[in-house]
Amino acid sequence: MVKEIQLRISLKDEERSDILITKAANALDIEKGTITGIKILRKSIDARKPKIIFNYKVAVYIGETVPEHSEYKFDYKDVSKAKPVHIIGFGPAGMYAALRCIELGYKPIVLERGKNVQDRRRDLKAINQDHHVNEDSNYCFGEGGAGTYSDGKLYTRSLKRGDVRRIFENLVFHGATDQILVDAHPHIGTNKLPKVVQNIRETILKYGGEVHFETRVVDFIVKNNTIQALQLQNDKDMTVNRVILATGHSARDIFYLLHKKKVALEAKSFAMGVRVEHPQHIIDSIQYHCDSKRHELLPAASYSLVNQVNNRGVYSFCMCPGGFIVPAATANGEVVVNGMSPSKRNNLYANSGIVVEINVDADLHKYETFGVLKGLEYQKNLERLAFTSGGRSQVAPAQKLTDFVEGRLSNTLNPTSYQPGLKSAPLHSLLPKLIGSRLRQGFQAFGKKMKGYYTSEANIVGVESRTSSPVCIPRNEHLAHPELSNLFPCGEGGGYAGGIISAAMDGERCAEAAVVNL
Repeated sequence: MVKEIQLRISLKDEERSDILITKAANALDIEKGTITGIKILRKSIDARKPKIIFNYKVAVYIGETVPEHSEYKFDYKDVSKAKPVHIIGFGPAGMYAALRCIELGYKPIVLERGKNVQDRRRDLKAINQDHHVNEDSNYCFGEGGAGTYSDGKLYTRSLKRGDVRRIFENLVFHGATDQILVDAHPHIGTNKLPKVVQNIRETILKYGGEVHFETRVVDFIVKNNTIQALQLQNDKDMTVNRVILATGHSARDIFYLLHKKKVALEAKSFAMGVRVEHPQHIIDSIQYHCDSKRHELLPAASYSLVNQVNNRGVYSFCMCPGGFIVPAATANGEVVVNGMSPSKRNNLYANSGIVVEINVDADLHKYETFGVLKGLEYQKNLERLAFTSGGRSQVAPAQKLTDFVEGRLSNTLNPTSYQPGLKSAPLHSLLPKLIGSRLRQGFQAFGKKMKGYYTSEANIVGVESRTSSPVCIPRNEHLAHPELSNLFPCGEGGGYAGGIISAAMDGERCAEAAVVNL
């Protein structure tokens, strides 16, 4: 017999190794000895009150053995001689499109502009230390996409878009910790995710797929409303039948290419703002109601904040406890910041994007001449502004949080995790009013919600601009572009996902759509 129950465990009891069996026996009114095993299904922490509670959902096995293996099976088969499906981009959407193609009996041919996950490291070092951006290999481009070296958070609200559990199980199948199956806010970590990504690539190659790195697509050869071939950066053409476009939210050259060829695109609302960085102990003390060091059983505390300011949402985005701020530019002449955390989340700082909703129809009148690319051009202008105000390198403009809100230049800045360095700049006057004034009010509201959050010990760093794509590539009910019948826009770059898991699910859906009648 198996029974699923909810258990609430105090922080003190959490230290006991036998506590789940004891609590389960009490809850079911049975002897501890009759329980043959317990499987944790879900775990979260409730720290809203001073007494911290661990919430568990568990399966209690009575007279039965806990299953050793997952019920999910991944049926990969040799597709080396099968019909091909071309996939542009090898981030989460592209990877999972490729894996799903193999399951369905088709050969994925992946074209990735960036380098493999190991070689990317040298280009990340060049950004951090030499302030040089390789436009094809950086924090956004390369094997695994933007998520590989920017945290690996797996939380998603897209529960109706596909089988979320299947994506998680597949990550575990490829080497991720099975803890992600349990945690309410699962996270792999920047230091662990590259190996998982490499294992996915090896699965694709093992079963006959192809992955081509440093292979940027520069043109689509179109005839009779279909893509006949892809032109690559080495002037070679590659004949195609079905194309899944999974290039991510920062592949601006793809948006420009499609626009130039008069392929239908749509402007899409997005969000922009800054990164705020606090010492982690401040966030811990707020969230865990403690004055001293947090308990060893508690993870680095996170937060989620949202407030409406002048009819626009101001909210936290990609919060990274115990993490780093990283340079996420994809071209020289721009500064973009993002955040990441290692698996242990043991860095001294907590950072989060704090961003403002931008309504692409109501807020960007000065950019109407750019048509459907107006949001993209707005992004670029703010990134160039950050570049010049930071000193024309990857040094980022920054300000103490309180100085930003109160409208004064910071004479000094707090220590930071951002490796290229910070330069004091008047972000309160540099950011457009659309963003800056709402951020200032938003931070004040957040300070009231979290006592101690509004502090001179925090920096804000600009700009956080790549929250999502400002362009949508439309698709019909069959997930194909309405004008190019064999092009399947996919993932964040198409405007259909907002993170690793939702992009992976969309990749699977697009693979299933692409092989119909192939």
